[in-house]
Amino acid sequence: MQSSPLPLIGLTASIDVLPSTSAGGCDIRRTRVNSTYFESVHRAGAAAVMLSPDSSCIEATLDRLDAVILTGGPDIDTRPWGVPLHERAEIMSPQRQAFDFALLDALARRPDLPVLGICLGMQEMGVHAGCPLIQHLPDHLPTGAGHVDDQIHEIAGPFGRGPVTSAHHQALGDAGPFEVLATSPDGVLETIRDPRRRFYLGVQWHPERTSDPALGDGVIRLLVEAAGG
Repeated sequence: MQSSPLPLIGLTASIDVLPSTSAGGCDIRRTRVNSTYFESVHRAGAAAVMLSPDSSCIEATLDRLDAVILTGGPDIDTRPWGVPLHERAEIMSPQRQAFDFALLDALARRPDLPVLGICLGMQEMGVHAGCPLIQHLPDHLPTGAGHVDDQIHEIAGPFGRGPVTSAHHQALGDAGPFEVLATSPDGVLETIRDPRRRFYLGVQWHPERTSDPALGDGVIRLLVEAAGG
């Protein structure tokens, strides 16, 4: 008997621009997803594919996917929303930002398709829904520097309690239309959920790099279960 196909999870990608090493040469554009995302999806019992950041292909791509992960990455360019850019912001490529927000538009038309936002991905979910973005946490919290460079801190709330691996200097200023399911001890929003959709979850930490079983691989497993795994 033929086994059922594994759920297919689409992963958003970062775009790096590498300067040419030769005089007069063209810059090299590299699209990538860190291997830890693929590995965590595979451990959860699904297959993963990197999404090409081409907005013209979004609908056809989503027709083939069982769920989407909005991965981490550089900062959101806030200027399209009329908000000046913070001097410490290190923004993502314009192509990725355009693709990611076009993808969020398309996902809003498919409320039954499961979506997980990780770090930047959670921030994109919030900004897309009108939530304010804190562009540099140390400006707002004396403990803001404790969230960068894969430092480990606790979270707590209805979603769970335990240590998570964190790597961000930006965060949502409030949850807007979302439910808040966990925060850090210093009040940073760590988990949000849209109760109007079947599975639309954002986590501010990196579950693919978190060792706690429930808050690491367990988060990815929740997405895969929602996708039919």
